[in-house]
Amino acid sequence: MDLTQGTPEEKNARSKKMMLWFGIVSLLMGFAALTSAYIVSSKRDDWLKDLELPNAFFISTAVIVLSSLTYILAKKSMRSGNSKACLNWLLVTLGLGIGFIVLQFNGFGQMIGNDYYFTGPTSNVKISYIFLIAAVHIAHVVAGIISLLVVLYSQWKGKYTAESMLGLELGATFWHFLDLLWVYLILFMAFVK
Repeated sequence: MDLTQGTPEEKNARSKKMMLWFGIVSLLMGFAALTSAYIVSSKRDDWLKDLELPNAFFISTAVIVLSSLTYILAKKSMRSGNSKACLNWLLVTLGLGIGFIVLQFNGFGQMIGNDYYFTGPTSNVKISYIFLIAAVHIAHVVAGIISLLVVLYSQWKGKYTAESMLGLELGATFWHFLDLLWVYLILFMAFVK
């Protein structure tokens, strides 16, 4: 397939999708570096082997997985021409995304309540990595929420149709990436002791 062929709209869609995937690959490389450093650091003598992750992190995982399902339902609604249902599912996705962030901060609170701090005398390299990995992911979820707000505004203004919903598709792709990334990170931190 010749990527230079097609209508201007098709070329525009391809270029936006390609840019999104370049961004996703660069984010993957960044998180691969963080998790690689985590693995290398786990060989240290002062590494905490018996640290349990906060329950709020696991609850937030269910919330973000559910938010991906609601984003899928939003796209499905738009494809069937039900603009109102699409808007409603996007609003639910937004609420779940905000809930995810709140639960992550609750997880930080649980860690601090157990005297585990990011830095300081009661800190540890493993704890610092957990705080860092979760915080960097939260920053990206904030970016996902901003993109979701743009999608919500566009949907509210009637920009998308069943035949033309590029922004909705790009937003959903990024959101699903954030979801899968967190599932990987929580599993990684739970099983790499």
